[in-house]
Amino acid sequence: MTIFAQLTDLHIREPDKLAYGRLDTAPYLRTCVESVLRLRQRPDAIVLTGDLTDFGRPAEYAHLRELLAPLDMPLYLLPGNHDDRQNLRAAFPDHSYLGEGEFIQYVVDIGELRLIALDTVIPQESGGELCAIRLQWLREALADSEDRPVVIAMHHPPFRTLIGHMDKIGVQTGAEQLKEIVSGYNNIERIICGHLHRAIDVRFGGTIASTAPAPAHQVTLDLDEEAESSWMLEPPGFRVHAWDDLNGRLVSHLAPSGQFEGPYPFHEGGVLID
Repeated sequence: MTIFAQLTDLHIREPDKLAYGRLDTAPYLRTCVESVLRLRQRPDAIVLTGDLTDFGRPAEYAHLRELLAPLDMPLYLLPGNHDDRQNLRAAFPDHSYLGEGEFIQYVVDIGELRLIALDTVIPQESGGELCAIRLQWLREALADSEDRPVVIAMHHPPFRTLIGHMDKIGVQTGAEQLKEIVSGYNNIERIICGHLHRAIDVRFGGTIASTAPAPAHQVTLDLDEEAESSWMLEPPGFRVHAWDDLNGRLVSHLAPSGQFEGPYPFHEGGVLID
């Protein structure tokens, strides 16, 4: 069984700096890392779908690297709108898959799965896009991956979430073209995204597209198109995606970040505990 965990929207600041003037995201990430390491089944890799830091500064990436150090499995990093591509590369020079081009896009194998990481970032803007160059790169990557189950990873979700202020800064161009491309393949198991700080699942182009919760703060669940932009300290979490060899499909779980009571048995000596 191939398993990978998805972490997203870490928003790490420099040590002792607060995100939004009130939130230290570092302890939350430490807790999340500990939660990943406590999983009964060790993930084969960790995929991080963007907003790794809050401002994309070198000192933030240095702090991020320190916080992620306990994770001794492969890490696959993807930038979000809060990141800086060059500073990310400089902080993780040993991650050769980050490349040197205009975009951070790559293809790697995680066990039975093929991960295609797609860059949606527009520098200095909150929203994202899928331009003709990026979409053509995706077409070529998919054409080379027809014999493998595929997971596409990106930061901005290509679908409406109904959280109005976040939809205004989603994928601004290219979402319909992406849907058309994806619908031409039956081996795309998931499109996994960040940006929303919530778990959301949508049918998209014949597959399932989803977002994941953040290790610290979550975007407020408010489906009013005119709702104000805000966040809450709801329970944090991450996704665990597992390839079911027997049935040939990806099974996705939502895992809480933190330590909780249990596990306790339902039965004792074969009898349901009264």
